Amino acid sequence: MNRNENIRRLKHENFDLCIIGGGASGAGCALDAALRGLKVALIDQNDFAAETSSKSTKLVHGGVRYLEQAFKRLDFAQLRQVRHGLEERHIILANAPHLARPLGLITPVFSWWEGLYFRIGMKLYDWFASGKDHLPGSRWLSKKEALRRMPGLSHNIHSAVLYFDGQLDDARYCLALAHSADEQGASVANYLKVVDFQKDTHQKIEAAQVLDTLKGDSFLIRAKLFVNCTGVGADQIRRLANPGRGLRIRPSKGVHAVLPAGVLNSTDAMLIPKTKDGRVVFAVPFEGVLLLGTTDEPYLNPEQEPVLESAEIDFLLETLQPFLAAKVDKKDVYAGFGGLRPLLAPNTYHSNGAMTKTMLRDHEVEHDSSSGLLSLLGGKWTTYRLMAKDTIDAACKILGISAACRSETHLLVGAAGWTAQLASELHSTFGFDYDICLHLSQKYGARAHQVARLAQANEEWKERILPQYPFLKAEVVYAVREEMACTLRDFLARRIRLEITDWQQTLAATPVVAQLMGRELGWSENETQRQMADYISLLDFFISKTHA
Repeated sequence: MNRNENIRRLKHENFDLCIIGGGASGAGCALDAALRGLKVALIDQNDFAAETSSKSTKLVHGGVRYLEQAFKRLDFAQLRQVRHGLEERHIILANAPHLARPLGLITPVFSWWEGLYFRIGMKLYDWFASGKDHLPGSRWLSKKEALRRMPGLSHNIHSAVLYFDGQLDDARYCLALAHSADEQGASVANYLKVVDFQKDTHQKIEAAQVLDTLKGDSFLIRAKLFVNCTGVGADQIRRLANPGRGLRIRPSKGVHAVLPAGVLNSTDAMLIPKTKDGRVVFAVPFEGVLLLGTTDEPYLNPEQEPVLESAEIDFLLETLQPFLAAKVDKKDVYAGFGGLRPLLAPNTYHSNGAMTKTMLRDHEVEHDSSSGLLSLLGGKWTTYRLMAKDTIDAACKILGISAACRSETHLLVGAAGWTAQLASELHSTFGFDYDICLHLSQKYGARAHQVARLAQANEEWKERILPQYPFLKAEVVYAVREEMACTLRDFLARRIRLEITDWQQTLAATPVVAQLMGRELGWSENETQRQMADYISLLDFFISKTHA
């Protein structure tokens, strides 16, 4: 993905669609539309997946919580949401198997009756699944078997129920969607902020004025139709297009705390089925650590990045502790992150901080006939492709185009030719340590060969960024040249995920990454130091909030 070339196209060409928002839904829309033959622009005011789409629990699932609510309340909308999620689960796993894979989830229980209740629930979950992803069925585990699979569990449990869902690297999956759209002809660029719309004599949008926040210049992007895929920012774009529109998005904050993987000492995840306030919490192995989350609280300042705070850590650890054999302490938390869900209000609401945990994670495609803006509202990660399909179906109808969706079987960047044996092949071919080869295989798929060849081209680039991690210096260069990484955070938080797993090690890596990225992007020494200082200040802020 060449940002300069794509911006040149954005300035001088006319498009069928301009998609605003480079998260999972926007990137999914761009790929879907490009596969149908439309001329597409995709822009984001930040990096791809910089907001909600990189802050998930990393699960690909229908939602066992929604299934329970559906039966308890006879809520067919919840049931539909589960079915859609389970139908899409196998597509996510199949289209990028290097970035998404099956994951076992264990639900510990403390009585026979509790076990029976969840066993029945998981059998229903199995029954609703499409069967196309060939995941193992759920089963009841004895106490002995549960402790064998998850040694960190409390010995006070009676038994456990095991079921399977999927796991993905959310930020890199979103990047793969944007990259795949780019390779299908879409003009893709990050750090372009829509600041105004230009309208024709009928008050229909004909162009968007965007600001390049990296270079400071602004220009117009012209398209027949503009598509709003900005998640929690959707109302801002809707009202920029038509100030008379009511609010539809109610942001909800969810946080994750990061613990050592040894807390559970398992490759399976754990589902805590009910907290004291009626939620569910997951403890999920990811990138060598354990993600513990999430919370669900109304968030009234969506323009401010949500962060993990001290009281939220207390809640999560208090929820986890009864299920553990050993004591877990606040000092064991060494990273974390907060994200916002773009929950869809049924109609215009007044922002009063009402509870969000019972709101449906469904989506809606809205066409504003006055301005012409098409908005994709609500939704969740697992159903991004279905959301995109519904949106581009509507776009094609508005534009008078007949073109079928082709995204269901389209392999994403890095998937074609990838096999589980790739890490061993890289080890034999290039001689890197096996942990490096496994990392390259799981982050870049079949394109790991390109990163490996880049590393061989320069002695410095063969080196690790940090001694105890498998990240190569060549990856910084590759991320700038091929993946449109423009800032330190683009690389450390979203290309290799270090920011969300270990803050202290991210601080240690920052000077190394800054020098490499600065050389690639032509930063002056002063600019390199400024970028480094700003990022270190941000990390220090995150750390301070967990101790407040």
